[in-house]
Formats: sequence, C-alpha cells, structure tokens
Amino acid sequence: MSVLLSVNVGKPKPTTHSSVGMTAIDKQAVSGPVEIADPGPKGVGGSGLAGDAVCDLSFHGGSDQAAYAYAREDLDSWQSEMGRPLPAGVFGENLTTLGLDITEALIGERWRIGETCVLEVTAPRIPCRTFAAWLTEKGWVRRFVARGVPGAYLRVITPGPVAAGDRLDVVLRPGHEVTIGLAFRAMTTEQHRLPSLLAAEPALSTTLRTRIHRRIPPDTNVALGTLTVPKATFVSPGSGG
Repeated sequence: MSVLLSVNVGKPKPTTHSSVGMTAIDKQAVSGPVEIADPGPKGVGGSGLAGDAVCDLSFHGGSDQAAYAYAREDLDSWQSEMGRPLPAGVFGENLTTLGLDITEALIGERWRIGETCVLEVTAPRIPCRTFAAWLTEKGWVRRFVARGVPGAYLRVITPGPVAAGDRLDVVLRPGHEVTIGLAFRAMTTEQHRLPSLLAAEPALSTTLRTRIHRRIPPDTNVALGTLTVPKATFVSPGSGG
C-alpha cells in the first residue's frame, strides 16, 4: 500500500539565487489536514496547498504545478550519498510519498489521496539554480539529472484535504508508456525523445507541450499530433501499489 508520509509547506525567505529575491523552497512538515485546490493558471496562481507560498510565479506554481511530490525512498538514496539527514520537504516537495515509484508514474496517471482529493501527474521537476543553492551540494544540477529521479508535478482534478498518513491509491493509469522518468530524460539528456511524449496528450503540462512543439519540425506536426493512444485503465482502490 502507498501512503502520504508527509505534507510540507513553505514560507517566503530572502535569497540571492532567484530573480525575484525570495524563495519558499524550504518546505516544512505540518500536522493536520491541508486543503489542496486548483490555484489557477501559471503566472497568476501559486501553490495548490493552503498555507504554501510560491515566490517566482513565472516558473513555479499554477494549475499544472499545483503540487510537487517526491518519494521517501528516493530521498533515502540521496541521504546515503550525501551523508546527511534529508527530512521530508527538503527537496521543496509538498507531498512526500512512501511505497510509490514516482519515476515510473505515467503522465496523466491519477492518485486519490485520503477520501476525496484526486491529483493528476503532469511533468517531472527540472532542477534550477535555487534548488542547487538551497542544497549547497557541489555539481548538484548535474548529479540530479544523472540520477534521473526527479519527482512529479501534479494538477488538481478533485480538491480536498490531505494529511500525513493518508492512503494513496492510483485510480487511473493511461494506456501510453510516457513515464515521469522518460519525460525527464527527454527534457534533459535525450531531447530527441521529446516528440514521443505527445502520446501523453492531453495530460501534458502546457510548458512541456510548448517545449515539444518547438522541437518538432513543422512537417511532422500533423503526424505526431494524431497518435492513437490506448484507453486508460481505471484501477480498483485495492490495487494502488
């Protein structure tokens, strides 16, 4: 069974590593339920979690990045490599999960957390200079890209409260094969794979969709835009992993 191990929110703090001079990457675990709702479009909406700040709205937040999830198992792996404690929220994640392989999650996959909240996987996280400065690890962006376990951004399908200890069920698995891991590689080290991500339409984030179409030659747009995608599979509550 997969569970939500921790819910994490951040407050704005000064930084010299962001164009807006502030960051809320330092997420702290909170007790009790936190409401998650669609924050609105990118550039206007911030975080989908009540009480969580997003400082640079041009790159973070909005409907396609309403929440960010990272697996405790992947944090533990980094913790062993770094030789220092990595508490929940240290990667700037809102949701720290346990028992779910987020790298193998499919774009468009839906998770139900608790009784009512349903979230949809939209894109992998791409490391930025604020992330690197926050962790103070030498060569962090290069190392993060090489490891290829980026975590996942999520959009809100059904709003609702979530809390540490809530059950996490995968309730829908799309019929394509575009995983978070594949999307991350296509956006970083294997950009020739970008066109293959169109199989995940219409669940792709707006940012990712725009990036793909900039990469595709004009004479291939029609062919790639009419890919046949198998039907999604609805998963029974007891088979969430």
